Amino acid sequence: MGFLNGYPGVRTPNIDRLASRGAPFTNAHCAAPVCNPSRTALFTGKAPSSSGIYDNEQYWRPALPGLLTMPEYFRKNGYYVAGAGKVLHHVAGFNPPNQWDEFQLQVFDDPWYRRTEWYPWVKKEPMPAAYPYNGIPNFQGEFDWGVLPKNEAEYGDMRAVDWAGRFLKKEHAKPFFAAVGLWHPHIPMFAPQRYFDMYPKDKVNLPVTPEDDLDDVPPQGQTFAAARRDEFETIVKDGKWRDLVQAYLACITFADAMVGQILDFLDSSAYAKNTIVVFWSDNGWHLGEKRHVHKSTLWQRSTHVPLVIAGGPVRQNGRARVQPVSLLDLYPTLVDLCGLPANRENDGVSLRPQLESHLAPHAPVVTTYWPGNHSARDERWRYTRYHDGSEELFDETADQNEFHNLAGSAKYADVKARLARAMPAKSAEPAPERPAYDFDYASYSYRLKTKK
Repeated sequence: MGFLNGYPGVRTPNIDRLASRGAPFTNAHCAAPVCNPSRTALFTGKAPSSSGIYDNEQYWRPALPGLLTMPEYFRKNGYYVAGAGKVLHHVAGFNPPNQWDEFQLQVFDDPWYRRTEWYPWVKKEPMPAAYPYNGIPNFQGEFDWGVLPKNEAEYGDMRAVDWAGRFLKKEHAKPFFAAVGLWHPHIPMFAPQRYFDMYPKDKVNLPVTPEDDLDDVPPQGQTFAAARRDEFETIVKDGKWRDLVQAYLACITFADAMVGQILDFLDSSAYAKNTIVVFWSDNGWHLGEKRHVHKSTLWQRSTHVPLVIAGGPVRQNGRARVQPVSLLDLYPTLVDLCGLPANRENDGVSLRPQLESHLAPHAPVVTTYWPGNHSARDERWRYTRYHDGSEELFDETADQNEFHNLAGSAKYADVKARLARAMPAKSAEPAPERPAYDFDYASYSYRLKTKK
């Protein structure tokens, strides 16, 4: 993102203009560095250590019966709630339709790959001859990238954009809560050619990756980094690392163009002056840092997310908020800004003070990946403690790439102790994983299987 001073030369003019007219949070972090637990935390207001939802294979609805999600809470308080695209986790069973007054499901760009048991609404198509589009022989699965043989308007995410345009043209008798989910830049990373052309391959920058980068990382951190390393090694061996980064940049700018269309729809609607806009992403992404090309770590590349809030009580538009904040804070923030009674079940806090003043403090925030593995972040430091007691401490001001683990130095004992106090004292047991249930898509019901 341009407003985050990230990759030099990245083109995100629409997200940047949203940041200039709102509060850009430059130190925002997910509650968990994976799609389902991150989105579950945001929409239920419960941290993974409270809910037991730690990874993508855990249905949250049967694990948290009776809990009101954010759309349900707004609906209960008189709002019309609607959405489209990837809002909660994209697999069937993770976005119960009874939360919404209306919802348009995710349209995928790769229906030949999508598993019918995961996506029963998708008509599976024959594998195209060009697959995989990244040109790596036998590189199967979702990790693909390239240009699809269709017009920009035909890409799946454009269906969510079109939905937003239609929704904002309607006359609404009630106040509304609308969620528009864009898949990009999630893998597979497909985008029209013009976005690839914006980043000539010979000018693409690769991450800095010292050979000894993992030497001072505890075994648990190394285990997280090693997940799916075979994919990274194949990409490098086949000379496709630069292509991968180019595709990610292309998809970022494609997503930005779609954000621009949605903002234009809003600006030309009857709701332009009384709508709060929140832009967020569920987790970060490694592009080879620490020899990793996925998420699912407790380092900055996985936990750091873009976040902008515009409208409502926001003051000092465009002024960066450098305080650490969590996506867990969005539920109580929107409830507060819309004048609804607070939901006492929420684990986060309202960001109203930070919206009103860029100097308002915020306590350290925590990202969790599986029980007992927590990373606490403040304005300067990241302290990570794994379930076995091993530690990492990085000075994010002097060492933004997290090359130097300072946890073993006695001079930083007070820093570690202070950040440790932000971590949960206990972690909920992991909720059952999907194979433990019989899930029926037609009735959207779950039945826990009887153990033999």
